[in-house]
Amino acid sequence: MTNAVESAREPHRAFAALYAPGYGAYLIGSAVAMMADAIEHVISYWMIYQKFQSPALGGYAVISHWLPFLLFSVYSGALADRFDPRRMIQLGMGLFMLCSLAWGVLFLTGRLEIWHAAVILSVHGIAGVLWAPASQLLVHDIVGRDHLHSAVRLMAMSRVLGLLGGPAVGGAMLLLFGPSLGILVNILIYLPLTLWLWRAPFGPAFRKEPRPPARRAGSLAGVIATAREIAGNRIVLSMTLVAGASSFVIGNAYQAQMPEFAADLGHADADLYYSMLLAANAAGALAAGILLESRGIVQASPKTAFVLMLLWCLCIGGFAAATNYPLALALLFGAGVLNLAFGAMSQALVQIHAPHHIRGRVLGLYNTAQNGMRTFSGITVGMGGSLIGVHWSLGLSALALLAITLGLLAYDMKEELPKPAE
Repeated sequence: MTNAVESAREPHRAFAALYAPGYGAYLIGSAVAMMADAIEHVISYWMIYQKFQSPALGGYAVISHWLPFLLFSVYSGALADRFDPRRMIQLGMGLFMLCSLAWGVLFLTGRLEIWHAAVILSVHGIAGVLWAPASQLLVHDIVGRDHLHSAVRLMAMSRVLGLLGGPAVGGAMLLLFGPSLGILVNILIYLPLTLWLWRAPFGPAFRKEPRPPARRAGSLAGVIATAREIAGNRIVLSMTLVAGASSFVIGNAYQAQMPEFAADLGHADADLYYSMLLAANAAGALAAGILLESRGIVQASPKTAFVLMLLWCLCIGGFAAATNYPLALALLFGAGVLNLAFGAMSQALVQIHAPHHIRGRVLGLYNTAQNGMRTFSGITVGMGGSLIGVHWSLGLSALALLAITLGLLAYDMKEELPKPAE
């Protein structure tokens, strides 16, 4: 019986990870840093649009955000295995601050050109991929195995809060300070997490597990070796595959189509209803985090994660077909609940069952699947929508993902069955 099932039998403790020393501070610092990331997007995207009005550059902004996760997540995880994840996160924060500084200087001097924007957006994407695997590895260091599910759920909630607060605070900073000063002030918002990590008593020097042997972090052989080591790990492999499939087929590409969905649902003021639809998805995610943490009503297991993904497909497909606005709103709320529940559960299962000596590499591979594959979701939903309409493209994508998930579930159940004795 797996450790996840054994731990599930223990009495549930609400918000258990917060009792781990240091996790509350790390959680708040991460939420604030995520908010700063969102603020930078709000201000820089607004200035890019005002100066260039280039859809191609807007598309590159999305690609540059996810492509580094596709190309470099495993390498970033390998570096987090080999070096101190605190310093990896600080390096990511430093690059974020450098990006805000570069935007601010170029805005002040009026010398912003397209190639400047492309370079800064690329550096911003690299900062994100340095942050993600190291952050997940440090969560494991702080709370350990026993409260990892709680810690991952809370971190997902903090991400939602940061993404919700970022646009609001970023808009206020635009009004109060203007874009140039506003994005320079944003540098300060990255500092709390950066400074706390400097002396935080976590990382390789404080681990009870033996330090993994040094490997060449960026070698192709190291990546292949990592894939081979998890090939026989049913839980890690299945959770990574289903996360990658969901990001590849749908991801979050449907969010960019919200104005059209709102207009098609019979509302002329697409801006208002676009915001309401996005808020419903985020509110569902927040509600899921609070409910799961306070009640512990869903026990973590691969089968449960598969069921959550199947239900998410149904919600997204139902939203694509909905002709009634309240129904569409309710389905997106449900999709937000299921998305957070699946994402937190699958990540925690991967972290728990990953071999400790390559945990960073495994998390990097998971990030490649969960985040990097979103690079392609714009093709299925966005470009497909330009050919057959967004309702059909999203609905068919949901059906395709449903079929893929059912196939992976069937394979997972087959592998779980005991093999007959010869």
